[in-house]
Amino acid sequence: MSRIGKAPITVPPGVEVNIANGMVTISGKLGTLTQAIVGGITVSQEENVILVNRPSDSRTDRAMHGLTRALLANMVIGVTEGYTKTLELIGVGFRASNQGQVLDLSLGYSHNIMVRVPEDCKVSTEMVKGKAPRIILTSHDKHLVGMVASKIRSFRKPEPYKGKGVRYMGEIVRKKAGKSASGKA
Repeated sequence: MSRIGKAPITVPPGVEVNIANGMVTISGKLGTLTQAIVGGITVSQEENVILVNRPSDSRTDRAMHGLTRALLANMVIGVTEGYTKTLELIGVGFRASNQGQVLDLSLGYSHNIMVRVPEDCKVSTEMVKGKAPRIILTSHDKHLVGMVASKIRSFRKPEPYKGKGVRYMGEIVRKKAGKSASGKA
């Protein structure tokens, strides 16, 4: 049995849930999200609780049961609280600035990288003296925030010798030992 799929999703006040034609639409103060329901999974709403059920105990139905419940729970959290990802730029001369939804990154290449961030994802940058520059991404869609953060990180992943690059806030990069000088003279 899927323990995740069996757990009910509590709908907080101010959140509207609409289930129709294999689509679930959840609206809240931060926005509206829609998810298609696949694989025979049924979604029902009783008062302020969303329940997810599956037709059988087959492997695919069990997998889709837990996945669907997790996606719907993420949508409820997204439209009420929202999601935030913070990226740090570790390296000499690494900088970030934004003009609205356009992010300008200076990551040690011969040119700056310009990234257009989707409208549903708000971007801001912090340049604090003595600390690494930070990029803060905020949205009601967890998938979108993760995808944009991953795209930005892919421009300069942290390298294993000095740890320079773009990393998630709190990410630990294991460093390798470099070449060691031979003791023979």
